[in-house]
Amino acid sequence: MKIVELGHQEYLPTWQAMQVFTDARSLDTEDELWIVEHPSIFTQGLAGKPEHELSIDSIPIVKTDRGGQITYHGPGQLIVYCLIDLKRLGIGVKKMVSMIERSIIDLLSLYNIKAHLEKDAPGVYVNHAKVAALGLKVKQGRTYHGLSLNIDMDLTPFDQINPCGYQGLKVTQMKDLADNKVSFSKLSKQLSQLLIQHITSAK
Repeated sequence: MKIVELGHQEYLPTWQAMQVFTDARSLDTEDELWIVEHPSIFTQGLAGKPEHELSIDSIPIVKTDRGGQITYHGPGQLIVYCLIDLKRLGIGVKKMVSMIERSIIDLLSLYNIKAHLEKDAPGVYVNHAKVAALGLKVKQGRTYHGLSLNIDMDLTPFDQINPCGYQGLKVTQMKDLADNKVSFSKLSKQLSQLLIQHITSAK
C-alpha cells in the first residue's frame, strides 16, 4: 500500500483528485493512503441536512459525495483519505469502517488515551467527546474519502454546526488528552502503519 504525503492542500482539488484516481483504477492499481491537512472548511455529506448548519459565518461549506452529515476540517487536524479496493480485499464497507475506527483506537492507546465507540454514531470518542470522524464513498467496490483526527487545532468552528448531525456533541483533540506533546508528523506515520496493518490483515 502506498502512502502519499500531500501536506497542506485545498479541499476541492483534493476531492477531485480522489475521484479521478478512483475512476482510473484498474484491477492491479495499488491502494493508497493520502495524508493531508486542509485550510478551514465545512464539508456536508450526501445525507446532510441544512438544520445542522447553526451559525456559519466566514468559513466556506462544500457539499461533497461522502456519507454522513456536516463536519469541520482545519489546520492541526490529521486527515487520511483511504483509497482502497474493497472488492479485491473481499470485505464490505462496514468492515472497512470498523478497521478505521480500530486503527484510531489503537493509535490513541499508544498515548494512554482510552477511546471508545458510540452506538449508531460512527467515529471515535473519548469520554463521549468526538476526537475522530469518518465518512466514505464507495464506487464500484472502491473507497475514497476517509477519516479526520483532531490533533492540535482551533475547535471553535465546531460550535457553528451540529458536528456529524448530533446536537450538542462535544469534540476534543489529542493535545488536550495526551500527557506529552503530540507531533503531527509522528502521529500521521503511526496511524498510517496501523491502518495498513488492519487493512492488509483483512486479505
